[in-house]
Amino acid sequence: MSGTTRALRSDAERTVRTILAAAERVLSRNPAASMEQIAEAAGVARTTVHRRFASRDALVAALASWATRQFAEAVDAAHPETTPPLVALYQVTANVLRVKIDWGFAMNLAFTTDAAAQVHADVAERCERLFARARESGTFRADVDLSWARRVYYALLHESAQDRDGDPEALAARLVDTLLRGMGTGQGL
Repeated sequence: MSGTTRALRSDAERTVRTILAAAERVLSRNPAASMEQIAEAAGVARTTVHRRFASRDALVAALASWATRQFAEAVDAAHPETTPPLVALYQVTANVLRVKIDWGFAMNLAFTTDAAAQVHADVAERCERLFARARESGTFRADVDLSWARRVYYALLHESAQDRDGDPEALAARLVDTLLRGMGTGQGL
């Protein structure tokens, strides 16, 4: 592949990311926004958006797919299987909150496809393993019902992500501290 081809591909990928970011901003304010409004917010011509996405539905599907990948990468980046459980719990929380805050509209769409459902099922399994490791390490009490703990954790994540202007790091610290005080061995974060 020539340098020119790589540069064109890189430029095209950058344009798609710009359009997706603009779509997230515009659609989170107005879910009925048009392709023209998204193009304007992205700073590109309407024809550029149509060249990249055949229809509004295709753009919305790409947005959901993008958010799903960001979600999976956020969990991967925390290395929840190998990092000490308390550190992994905090890092997964901060990473996921960042995605949920930045890509909230798309994350709400991300549950609508089979591929997204598989990613979310995989993340749920990883969360269960992390919570089991937390209990085994003494981070969580031995009597904690892990299924219930995971549901509470997800509810706390959802509520924390509603603070669109919040700092993901501070929100993660508050969330993990709340979780530890309820299920931990008496010490907070």
